[in-house]
Amino acid sequence: MTAMHGPAYTPEAHFSHRTGWLRAAVLGANDGVVSTASLISGVAAAHAAGDVVLLTGVAGLVAGAMSMAAGEFVSVSSQADTEHADLELERREQVNNPRFELAELAAIYEARGVEPALASEVARQLMARDALEAHARDELGITANGRARPVQAAAASAAAFSAGAAVPLLAVVAAPAAALTPAVIGASLFALALLGAVSARTGGAPVLRATVRVTFWGAAAMALTTLVGSWFGVAV
Repeated sequence: MTAMHGPAYTPEAHFSHRTGWLRAAVLGANDGVVSTASLISGVAAAHAAGDVVLLTGVAGLVAGAMSMAAGEFVSVSSQADTEHADLELERREQVNNPRFELAELAAIYEARGVEPALASEVARQLMARDALEAHARDELGITANGRARPVQAAAASAAAFSAGAAVPLLAVVAAPAAALTPAVIGASLFALALLGAVSARTGGAPVLRATVRVTFWGAAAMALTTLVGSWFGVAV
């Protein structure tokens, strides 16, 4: 038996398969932290009572989670409707004009650099196995793993938003009244920095850049709403 020499081959780790759920999770959690913390900071800066601040935060969590769920469901449902319409059109074309569909699929492979004879053979074999799947994947760009799932998207967005919004709410409950605004802002900025670092690490992106980006925009939003709240507080 011949021994194999040289370093063992380790397949490289890719991250693109995570982009779908990672985008939704980061968007939901980031929005939950920023919008709820900004709302709480603005109301607190207007010298509202502690129970009013807490109620505002809870209302912001519920409204934001429902808004995220509804928005994702509607938008992803539109995507699902378009995918379904394209697949139905493709199914009819394969029944009415199978020779053209075979040539069309072969032309796609040729455009990618496959020799004409081999492209035709690959197209023939793939269509014999599952013609609709082959055209959906290579002509339309629709894959089983990438299909639109409205209910899943809505639930994931609502859950991520709620998890993010829980951070400033917990700060309101735990912090003394005199330090409420700094506690909310501090806890929220820490959560945003952690979110940026974890999302960057999960997606294989530079950690520092993602952390600074997420934290900066969150801080800007909270600073603006706190300033507006203080103006209203002075006016009242």
